[in-house]
Amino acid sequence: MEDTKVTKKDLCAPLARKLFSSVISVPSVFNLSFSPTPTHFTFRRPKEQSEMAVYVDGFIVPVPKKNIAAYRALARKAGKVWREYGALEYVECIADDVKPGKWTSFPQSVKLKPNEVVWFSWIVYKSRKHRDRINAKAMKDKRFANMNPKTMPFDGKRMFWGGFRAMVKM
Repeated sequence: MEDTKVTKKDLCAPLARKLFSSVISVPSVFNLSFSPTPTHFTFRRPKEQSEMAVYVDGFIVPVPKKNIAAYRALARKAGKVWREYGALEYVECIADDVKPGKWTSFPQSVKLKPNEVVWFSWIVYKSRKHRDRINAKAMKDKRFANMNPKTMPFDGKRMFWGGFRAMVKM
């Protein structure tokens, strides 16, 4: 039987990771690294994520104020599906400081009505190919089989979206 050398780092890192992770929530895209004695913590994105050129689908959606709860439920459902199939992030945001502009604005872009609010959303992927694979799977998912455009909690005719290559990521 071989002797195994156990260092301070071997003993401290798992304990520090457990203690630190229970105090604050650390996004899964970060790795925690520890000094031999857990006096400081370093957040690092895994190399494959920090150096990759991500692809983002962005959406602007007008949602009637009376349908906010229904839209949020739909967004949670969609987010689960996209994340299960491999999307890196899924974010849905409701307008908070969005005013009509003189020439263009979020409200003008969807011809916002007085009883509606704008939602700005995005999904992050590794690449366009990755996005295409995930979207193909998501569109076939049985959880969306009974969706009817006439009963959606938003006006899909005024929704717009597009795919974007990230050019600056910090």
